[in-house]
Amino acid sequence: MILPPTINQGDCVGIFSPSGPVRDQAKVETGIQILQEMGFQAKQFSCPETDCDYLAADDQLRADIFHTMLADKDVNALMALRGGYGCLRIMDMIDFNQIRTHPKFIIGFSDVSVLLNAISKQADIVTIHGPVLTSLGYSDEESIQSLVSLLTEGLPQYFQADDITILNSGQCEGILRGGNLTTLTHLLGTPWEIPWEKTVLFLEDTGETMYRVDRMLTQLYHCGKFHQLAGILLGSFDTGDNPEENSLLQEQVWQRVMELTENMEYPVWGNFPAGHLQKNHAFPLGVNVIMDSVSARLHVAEN
Repeated sequence: MILPPTINQGDCVGIFSPSGPVRDQAKVETGIQILQEMGFQAKQFSCPETDCDYLAADDQLRADIFHTMLADKDVNALMALRGGYGCLRIMDMIDFNQIRTHPKFIIGFSDVSVLLNAISKQADIVTIHGPVLTSLGYSDEESIQSLVSLLTEGLPQYFQADDITILNSGQCEGILRGGNLTTLTHLLGTPWEIPWEKTVLFLEDTGETMYRVDRMLTQLYHCGKFHQLAGILLGSFDTGDNPEENSLLQEQVWQRVMELTENMEYPVWGNFPAGHLQKNHAFPLGVNVIMDSVSARLHVAEN
């Protein structure tokens, strides 16, 4: 795996739009302001008006903007504007050789999980699962600081969160992959499906009722994917702004995952601080990690 070079205060973060359109310009302006407060400059290519109300622009233009940002010598890292839907439509247009030639940290989550995992798989580049530009405004300070640290200091020795819940103890080593459950499920059978064998799988989702989450988890189980894993990290699962409903959903997801993995011997953790809520800590995809349930630390393996 290639670890992109770290960036410095004053460097430029390129904003690209691989998925949905801007719904709230105020969130874009807030995100750019926060990037500047983090010490970075921001560069954004504006997308023209589109006839498709759920895409930022047509497929070719969204792919072209991404490649332009990669080749731009003034751009030191790339951050997705927002998620939504659209990455899957441009995957056959992505030039993975160009990504390998111009290794830069690429940041995002949700629908951008498609792009992040494909890049780490097919270009052997470490990517960052973390906030998109329009989510910076509601990300907590720890999440923003974790992103700054990854970009400017590189990989830490370990990641740790105070409220990690050990659902099934143990220790394992594997490649850290994953992201949005719905998005990963839609990749099954495509050339961009993530490798499952010896994977430490991170999962999160938003706006999905329990029966839909159950259906996707059960599908992954019956496809034999859970049997191949090294371990599971469960981030936040939410249906909106109601904390009680979110807490109930979280417990139901944990219970279903434990039912599906009751014959597995690998560790399963809940409350990993990433997802669509305020806690969305940045972490690398494509790196070799060790889940240590004794310390509740996710170590970056030396190799």
